[in-house]
Amino acid sequence: MTDLEYIKKYGNPAEYEENLKRLENGEPVQYIVGDVNFYGLIFKVDERVLIPRFETEELIEKTLKYLDKDKALKIIDLGTGSGCVAITLKKFLPDSEVTAYDVSHEALEVAQENAKMNHVDIHFKNRSMENIHGNYDLIISNPPYIAYDEQIEEVVQKNEPHQALYAPEQGLYYYRKILEQAKNILNNEGLIAFEIGETQSEAILSLAHQLLPTSISWVEQDLQGLDRFVFIKKVF
Repeated sequence: MTDLEYIKKYGNPAEYEENLKRLENGEPVQYIVGDVNFYGLIFKVDERVLIPRFETEELIEKTLKYLDKDKALKIIDLGTGSGCVAITLKKFLPDSEVTAYDVSHEALEVAQENAKMNHVDIHFKNRSMENIHGNYDLIISNPPYIAYDEQIEEVVQKNEPHQALYAPEQGLYYYRKILEQAKNILNNEGLIAFEIGETQSEAILSLAHQLLPTSISWVEQDLQGLDRFVFIKKVF
């Protein structure tokens, strides 16, 4: 479906001409329409949050394979943005307790609206993933991972929040910060699930081996065959 067809199908007919102008000015069609379908659920999106990607749906699908769906788990989503990961997991694991962090107050406003719209209870916290509190069975994150000198699509660079895209240390900063804290916040046999940049798997595995030396870690590919997910299981 082209962007124009998407606007015709999902946009407000009364705003069609205005929406065309926004499209011509390079605004993402998801922001123009105002929501996206993610894992069968509807999420509000605007310039305060990243647009959820299909790869993040894959992250959830793969993560669910490794969880005990009959157990009430403690889950934390770091860098929640629109809340799509936390909310979707809560929908599929309704007995679990889900906490979601984001340093952006504006992003959390969107996430809270989405939780209400999807009828789930999430513990949202306006907090950086550099300072995590609690104990969890699952740490899941699609953090900022683009290096500052990396070239990305113009429509993304011009429209989506840079705070949610870019990270120091060639994009590895937040993975390192999460892994540094994981020994103290991840329960034994707990799981870390990361979405990553396609060239970052070796570096993140190296960080995992260094910071959680007794853990088991592995890489999985997305539907394009690219390294896109790292899973780390805590074992002591």
